[in-house]
Amino acid sequence: MTTNILFAAKAERWTTYEQPLTKALTEAGIAFDLRTEFAPDQVDYIVYAPNSDVQDFSPYTRLRAVLNLWAGVEDVVGNTTLTVPLTRMVDHGLTQGMIEWVMGHTLRYHLGIDGHMNGQDGMWRNVAPPLAQDRKVTVLGLGALGAAVAQALAGLGFDVSGWSRSAKDIDGILCLHGTEGLRSALSEAEIVVLLLPNTPATANTLNAQTLAQLPSGACIINPGRGPLIDDDALLAALDSGQIAHATLDVFRIEPLPAEHPYWAHPQVTVTPHIASETRASTASQVIAENIRRDLNGEPLLHIVDRFLGY
Repeated sequence: MTTNILFAAKAERWTTYEQPLTKALTEAGIAFDLRTEFAPDQVDYIVYAPNSDVQDFSPYTRLRAVLNLWAGVEDVVGNTTLTVPLTRMVDHGLTQGMIEWVMGHTLRYHLGIDGHMNGQDGMWRNVAPPLAQDRKVTVLGLGALGAAVAQALAGLGFDVSGWSRSAKDIDGILCLHGTEGLRSALSEAEIVVLLLPNTPATANTLNAQTLAQLPSGACIINPGRGPLIDDDALLAALDSGQIAHATLDVFRIEPLPAEHPYWAHPQVTVTPHIASETRASTASQVIAENIRRDLNGEPLLHIVDRFLGY
């Protein structure tokens, strides 16, 4: 029997995904029909981007699951018409890209690269950085991405702690949770990496109070979600010297408006949401594997908890 798979995303995504998805589904041994249009009552699975035209799932009466193309699900998780399982994208290509981006910016701070690049004035500043083992890095958010980043940083020798809303156990990482755990995680963090999901409970995780809990001169790296940071509080902390520098890849409004003060601030690095992209080749393998599993009565991977929002 043929499995009907609807690709519901922007047209340019279809151009990127049609061949990799076809290849991955074929290699998974699935008899399928993959299209951008079906009669709703004929669809078995939806490969989905939350900015697609599909917003009402109620006509899809035979639907078995919605497979999100993005790691973030905040724009679909609250849709009351979606009653079948929703999976989020946990893609090894995306994970590797995130590891590389975070490692690069962590090492940039750790080694003082900005100072050397900006200090070509004839002055011999013979100050070596500490070893990684003496640099404390905290990762906020210990889901799939956060855990992978924390372990990669620890693999380089950094003194890594991690914090999450619920208890986690990750080999080689000091894992903290809860309100007091957050205070402890921040209290010694020289570099903070934010990889929490975007939920009402995580909004403004870094605010005036929590920024003040960091050691003076700490650096911030945010490739997670824009709303994790109170922008006004961060700007004030940068101006006061409490925070030495912030590298920000995600924002409440994207593209970041040209008039936003982050652009001109000398202690802020803006990158245009490039920390990691879902790669069509590897994401297609994840989607095909989940469909194969479901068709064979195996549990889906990466199912979203509707209550937690991720």
